Amino acid sequence: MRRLRKFAAAGVLLAAACFAGAAAAEETSLSIEIKDHRFDPPELHAPAGKAITLTVKNLDATAEEFESKPLRIEKVVAGKAQATVRIPALAAGKYSFFGDYHEKTAQGVLIVE
Repeated sequence: MRRLRKFAAAGVLLAAACFAGAAAAEETSLSIEIKDHRFDPPELHAPAGKAITLTVKNLDATAEEFESKPLRIEKVVAGKAQATVRIPALAAGKYSFFGDYHEKTAQGVLIVE
């Protein structure tokens, strides 16, 4: 009975490891910077159907809020700090985002193809 439990536990761990590897393969990593209250680059590209991990680095001394109404995201990034935003898999299209504290200058778009 003990061997059966050990075998079952090993099988569960192996399946979890395989699933984690497959999930990571289905994810895209992107990075964007905020400098002088502008996004750099102002245009990001990602493949359709894959989750996105977006690292937002704020090089300015003041905080900025990364916001996107179509993506339903609001994330405050402190000055001289960074934050990670997780975006679920998206259909092809253009998804705008902006810096809520400096909306006139901090504008960008995520293009999913």
